[in-house]
Amino acid sequence: MQEFNESQFLVETQVPQDELIISRTDLQGKITYANETFCEISGYTLEELLGKKHSLVRHPDMPSSIFANLWSTLGEKKQWKGFVKNLRKDKGFYWVEAIISGVYKNGVLIEYKSLRYPISYTNKLEYQILYDRMREDNKEAKRRVIYE
Repeated sequence: MQEFNESQFLVETQVPQDELIISRTDLQGKITYANETFCEISGYTLEELLGKKHSLVRHPDMPSSIFANLWSTLGEKKQWKGFVKNLRKDKGFYWVEAIISGVYKNGVLIEYKSLRYPISYTNKLEYQILYDRMREDNKEAKRRVIYE
């Protein structure tokens, strides 16, 4: 297992304003498509992403209740929209606004698609504080940075 310095979790990658991150997953959440922007921003190659669970990029700062809401919304055949902090391969992070929905063929759910956009600095701060509070309220692990 590779060890990482806690400070690596503090390095943010900016999503360019003119870029759109796109991915698709099968019904088990395994990535079946990722555009070049997703690969560049996440730090993974396409080969590393395909067939892996999309949760590969789930940042530990994200409250579990956000994903419970996402799956509940998708289960109602509705589109989910929200702010997400993702984890890069190098343990850095990037923030996006995500729009996730089911893809249906002849009324049958066949896959999920996700479109992700950059967000403002103000939104990043607002949602980091909100998500920290949600994790604390739900007794989830807290992010710690240790200085020596």
